[in-house]
Amino acid sequence: MTTNPKSTTTPPARAGRREWTALGVLMLPLLLVSMDVSVLYFAIPAISADLEPSGTQQLWIFDIYAFVLAGLLMTMGSLGDRIGHRRLLLIGAAAFGTASLAAAYANSAEMLIAARAVLGIGGATLMPSTMAMTRTMFTDPAQRAKAIGLWSGVMTAGIALGSVMSGLLVEYFWWGSVFLVNLPAMALLLILGPVMLPEWRNPEPGRFDWLSVPLSMAAVLPVIYGLKEIPSEGWNVRYVVSITVGLLFAALFVHRQRTAASPMISPALFRGRGFAPSVALNLVSAFGIMGSAYFTTQYLQSVLGKSALEAALWALLPSVPIGAAAPIATQLVQKGVDRGHVVTAGFLIAASGFGVLSLAGTDSMVLVLVACAVLAVGGVVVMSQIMDLAMGTAPLERAGSASSLMETGGEFGGALGMAVLGSIGTAIYRHEIPDSAPQAARETLGGALAMADRTPGLATVAREAFTSGMQGAAIAGAVLLAGAAVLAAVTLRRVEVRTRTCETPDEPSKLSPSGV
Repeated sequence: MTTNPKSTTTPPARAGRREWTALGVLMLPLLLVSMDVSVLYFAIPAISADLEPSGTQQLWIFDIYAFVLAGLLMTMGSLGDRIGHRRLLLIGAAAFGTASLAAAYANSAEMLIAARAVLGIGGATLMPSTMAMTRTMFTDPAQRAKAIGLWSGVMTAGIALGSVMSGLLVEYFWWGSVFLVNLPAMALLLILGPVMLPEWRNPEPGRFDWLSVPLSMAAVLPVIYGLKEIPSEGWNVRYVVSITVGLLFAALFVHRQRTAASPMISPALFRGRGFAPSVALNLVSAFGIMGSAYFTTQYLQSVLGKSALEAALWALLPSVPIGAAAPIATQLVQKGVDRGHVVTAGFLIAASGFGVLSLAGTDSMVLVLVACAVLAVGGVVVMSQIMDLAMGTAPLERAGSASSLMETGGEFGGALGMAVLGSIGTAIYRHEIPDSAPQAARETLGGALAMADRTPGLATVAREAFTSGMQGAAIAGAVLLAGAAVLAAVTLRRVEVRTRTCETPDEPSKLSPSGV
């Protein structure tokens, strides 16, 4: 049965125990999807020994999940608005579970690559669906802010937890176990989802714009690919061309959305005050978080000499204060503090984290961990508030599209942060390494350490050069985030979230809830 929600002139209904329990169910796929970004960090050596992939195949085993995920987010977000987010979520859970089983027992590199690609497809259905359903279940602004804050915290924690779980499972089991952990959670979601989760969809979405699907993928994938390769390979012509091609397709995609009768991403989303700044600020926040991670993970292992598992366990410590960051930020906004001020403060906190990182020496583990914690706290404060702002200003009919845009922006920001800050650090490293050092040592810290036994003093010089590069990149990151703080203060000043249930304020709602 199709019903109309209450008019926007009446107070929105408050969620009860059922909705909060359903949110807990939604956190299961979100946690696993975010963990799968980093779950192969420690499993790759064991996979290489077992399946013997080529160098190219090994790269695809690691990267194809993130590529497919980023490329399909917008498509799946729009599809969920049309067919229902619960339906898409359950389809994605089934695909994710099946692909996890196939990946765990893959007997060739090709089979594992294919399974990881299907995992990316499943992840692309799960991420926007979890956020869109959170948006539709929690219409009360205060409750929605708390729920989205929890969503942001789980998303961030999952990335950190994935690498640690990978190390522990590979230590005591075989590499396929890193995929099998997905099965119980997906089975639970398939059982509880139809019972606990409501279904929401737009009954008049228009025809699905199939042309926008290849255009969106052609816009996203080449840019992500180029940005991911630049930190390790440098500004190779191939990667510059890849980014340029992606940007050209992005221009075509935008033109298509502006001219199509029923676009995949409605331009009306950007008419909500605060939505466009939220997308941009989310990108910058991801830039800072992922850009810093590029250095800190290498610092713990290659500069301090920690094992991969030790480094991952130490890297968990900065995640501890994340749990309190989003709730505190939400409480400040609900008590009357201007949201723009809270987001500005979040960027300044993150910038100060980069400032602390710029002071690190070659034996400064505590200082680096503190810097990571401060950065993470500032980043989660920003992400939780701008995600709530974006989802609150977007019409309920476009919740999936809005969520996918924010998440795609985060993917771009993370890749851009690693590319730009990684390039700055690499340039400084190569400037600091003496010309007399072997060619491999002048390229990367890993190359220098591999030759350290044959060249006395090389390891010390290389570690100092890498730390100098990290300091320079941290200064650049601090300047960028300070600039983002100014941008947030200007663009988000006195922006209020007004829950929208349709494309225009005077249009009666067309939202169709079913199966509640």
